[in-house]
Amino acid sequence: MLSFSVGAPYCGVMAEIIGIFPQWGQTPEPLWREVLGHRLRTLRADRDETLAQTAERAGISPQYLSEIERGRKEPSSEMIAALAGALDTTLADLTLAVTEDLRRLSRVRAAAGAAVSRAAGPRVAEISRPAATPAPAPPVALAMAA
Repeated sequence: MLSFSVGAPYCGVMAEIIGIFPQWGQTPEPLWREVLGHRLRTLRADRDETLAQTAERAGISPQYLSEIERGRKEPSSEMIAALAGALDTTLADLTLAVTEDLRRLSRVRAAAGAAVSRAAGPRVAEISRPAATPAPAPPVALAMAA
C-alpha cells in the first residue's frame, strides 16, 4: 500500500474549491504536486542524500526543495527536469512514477470507498463515506450544462 505525505489543508480561495471537487462532503484527492514531492523525497532518501546535496546539483536552494517535497510549491517543468537529473532519473520516468502513484491512490480510495484526509497527516487515511443521499452536482457542472 502506498504511504504518502500530504500538505496542510487548503486555505483561502482553494478552500472554496474543495467544497466543489471531487464531490460535496468528501475530502479531496492528493494534488499532483504533493505526490511529486513524495516521489522526489523517496528518490532522494533512496540515495541517502541530504536536501542540500540534491538541491545543489539541481541548482535550487535546500529550502525550496523542502517546500517542493512537502507539496507546498508547484515547480515549473524546467525545475522538475533539473530535479529529475539531479536524482539520476529522467523527466519521463519521474512523471510516469507520479502518475502511477496517483492511480494507485485512486484505486485505494475507490476500493475502500474512502478519501485521503489532508488533516490526518502522513498516511493514506481510509475514511468511510457517510450514508447520506447522493451529493448534489457541483455548481460548476450546472453552469456548464446551462
